[in-house]
Amino acid sequence: MRLLTTLTTFLLAPAVVLAGWGYTDDGKNYVIDTNANLVVKVSKTNGDMTSIEYRGVEYNGQGGKNSHVESGLGASTVTIKQFSNPNVIKINIEYKTLKHDLVFRYGNPNVYIFMNKADTSVTVSRYIVRVPPHIFTNDLTSDTDWIPDNVKVVEAGDVNAITSNTHTYSKHYSGYKYGRTMDYDFVGYTNKNVGMYMIRSNHEKASGGPFFRSLVRRGGPGGPDLYDIYHYNMGHTDVMRFGLQGPSVLHFTDGGAAPNANLFARKADWSWFDNLGIDGWVPASRRGVVAGIGLANMKNGQQYVVGLKSDAAQYWATAGANGAWRIDKVLPGTYTLNVYKSELEVHTSTVTISAGSTTIKNTITCADPQDAAVVWRIGEWDGSPKGFLNFEDTPMKPTYMHPSDSRLASWKPGNYIIGTSKANQFPGYMWKDVNNEYLVYFRLTDAQLAESFKIRIGVTQGLAGGRPAINVNSWAAPLQAQKSEGDTRSLTVGTYRGNNQVYEYTVPASAWVKSAREYQVLKISVITGKTATGYLSGGVSFDALEMIAV
Repeated sequence: MRLLTTLTTFLLAPAVVLAGWGYTDDGKNYVIDTNANLVVKVSKTNGDMTSIEYRGVEYNGQGGKNSHVESGLGASTVTIKQFSNPNVIKINIEYKTLKHDLVFRYGNPNVYIFMNKADTSVTVSRYIVRVPPHIFTNDLTSDTDWIPDNVKVVEAGDVNAITSNTHTYSKHYSGYKYGRTMDYDFVGYTNKNVGMYMIRSNHEKASGGPFFRSLVRRGGPGGPDLYDIYHYNMGHTDVMRFGLQGPSVLHFTDGGAAPNANLFARKADWSWFDNLGIDGWVPASRRGVVAGIGLANMKNGQQYVVGLKSDAAQYWATAGANGAWRIDKVLPGTYTLNVYKSELEVHTSTVTISAGSTTIKNTITCADPQDAAVVWRIGEWDGSPKGFLNFEDTPMKPTYMHPSDSRLASWKPGNYIIGTSKANQFPGYMWKDVNNEYLVYFRLTDAQLAESFKIRIGVTQGLAGGRPAINVNSWAAPLQAQKSEGDTRSLTVGTYRGNNQVYEYTVPASAWVKSAREYQVLKISVITGKTATGYLSGGVSFDALEMIAV
């Protein structure tokens, strides 16, 4: 019996069995050695990572600040547990209603980060890794989220520029490298010795959907940050979801190598978390699958995305060339199912997912507004200002520049003439204080002059109560209330993404100048009941504009 007890103790103590692997207590911190050249200290007081040392170099700390949830937690209950199968160390931090876990696995140069937010009593919108200065350099021509020395403030203290706005920078400007949530698996910095990455979670309990843009990293003289953002209020229109976020993975590689793709949320096998007692963790066996046979009425050159969302969770997948799609590991429940052509909803329905089963959806036909017969149209219905003035390039410049940046063309182009002007002569953004009252000229035939028509204006985002109003010749359309949009900065922090609203105006035949040789003049204005100035005044981001039969 004594021999059996000794053997059991030996097997349950991997810190002894595996040299370099395990944890110690230095009085203030738990010190975890991953046996993968990564040693991390975690505060026993509040759960901060107070030291992140990889190959003997310190990668944590900035002006007295550590790496932590949001801006750091207060006094917390911090406990540690070591498992033998798998070889894992888990630190649990409980702060009020928040349950936060940091997990370390033998032989992995990673920190697996979880947090279970139960309500709004604790602010949990992101995990921040704060990196000391002078470890990573930057390229000021492309790193638009790295704030250089000696810059001026352009807006709200978090948008900056070199003199004369020749180059603007902000922690919000992720568009140049990372873009939308669905476009990146990780963010990070590299030098010749190391790659340091934050691999984002699957965001099932985050907010914003596949096309959402938010800050993902920030650099500057004081040192850079890496984030995984779960709820970000700039330009936000989605609900705040509660429950378990994670894992987000802080990951190191040697020599600036790319991160391990097997850690990406869309590929990872996380089954080894199943028995670690992480509050809110749902194993794959208690999740379901939904798959679609195909999509009808797809347009060439467009990406199609299928999204699921409810107040509890969100998911998405890109459809294949034949329109087939599949979303795995979905929490059971009933979801709104949206099909997007680029970023425009072209189908909405509901679907119910059950644990352990696959739900099959028959072919879905996309209802594309681009199919409508029109008298004229400016732009393409795709849920973005793509192709309009300042949005001709990929990535689109206003996703990583402040609208005042001198590299952008003037937001006041010449008037638009249907049949002559091109889409890039129409402003992608319009503000009440900047480029209001834009004119569009068009002609009608004698037959058309006797009819009423409908003018439709697609708006992807309305800023500060902004919505369009129109005049046609001397006729003024009744003013409309703003349709549902977010109520924070958006157009100035790199995002045009909103609720994709359409404003419709029926123009009576009496409004026309009664001559087929004369131009009809459409004046587009932005109205708002809110007080703001300049690029923060009431504004809109355009999707497409058209005139169709009533």
